[in-house]
Amino acid sequence: MGRNKGFLYFCIFFTLPVCLMSQNPKEESFITPQEYGKKLYENPRNIGCIKCHGKNGEGEVIARYKQKGKNKIIQAPKISDMDFQTFKKAMNRDKGMMPKYDLTDEEIKAIYLYITSR
Repeated sequence: MGRNKGFLYFCIFFTLPVCLMSQNPKEESFITPQEYGKKLYENPRNIGCIKCHGKNGEGEVIARYKQKGKNKIIQAPKISDMDFQTFKKAMNRDKGMMPKYDLTDEEIKAIYLYITSR
């Protein structure tokens, strides 16, 4: 019986860790990058991109106002066909109308993958 116990310990302490290390956590993700991007796009940091840029990234009118008797609008830009470098630069901009969310590069990529895959 002691010999069987030793074999069991060998299996647990040597083969199980090897099996676990061989799994790639990126491949075992619960959601795809696009799904993660969708969640962020709809509500990153409690202010969703979707509110200003629209469901498909087409850009929405944010506000209408009059200035010196002329009708004016503030509209978010279309982002669904924006190249990645321009998109990333806009996401990291400190000044401007869009709030800065301090998203990681991975989060920015996920949002970009989601919005350009639609």
